Amino acid sequence: MKKVLVVSTSLRDESNSDTLAIAFLRGAKEAGNETEYVTLQDKTISFCKGCNACQHGQKPCVIKDDAVEIAEKIKNADVVAFATPIYFYEMAGQMKTMLDRCYPLYAIGHSFKDVYLIATSASPEEKAMDGAIKGLEGWVECSEGAHLAGVVKGVGIEFAGDAFKNNDMLQIAYDMGKNV
Repeated sequence: MKKVLVVSTSLRDESNSDTLAIAFLRGAKEAGNETEYVTLQDKTISFCKGCNACQHGQKPCVIKDDAVEIAEKIKNADVVAFATPIYFYEMAGQMKTMLDRCYPLYAIGHSFKDVYLIATSASPEEKAMDGAIKGLEGWVECSEGAHLAGVVKGVGIEFAGDAFKNNDMLQIAYDMGKNV
């Protein structure tokens, strides 16, 4: 049994990336894993100040907001999946801000090995995901022992609720979660 954490970074209610994230989570749970879901909706996530205090003994972070608790959850998970809408061929800004706020993990370590990306884009082309994948790969590369284990590429999902209608994509997300 693994501890699986899904971090949904869309700020829209019932977003398409969130819909796929929930399918992923359902698959992971049905496979017998311990699951947890966190959304950045209604959370206060401030920008990293780059003060490096978290790298020199003042752990986990000098900024006191919701990112501290979320980073702790990320640290303790065996598997982390980030769900994001794609904006201008890149992950949503709030996802990048949350990744930056995980900087304390660089000094104190983490449990996760497998990292997943669940992304949705109005563009029908898979290349729309390349920027988000590259950005997450950079974060993963700085996370010792971790690797990008899979990507759900929800392309051509433009309007609110489109993911609910895409049974193939829901199945892909579910199956990926089931096989964590």
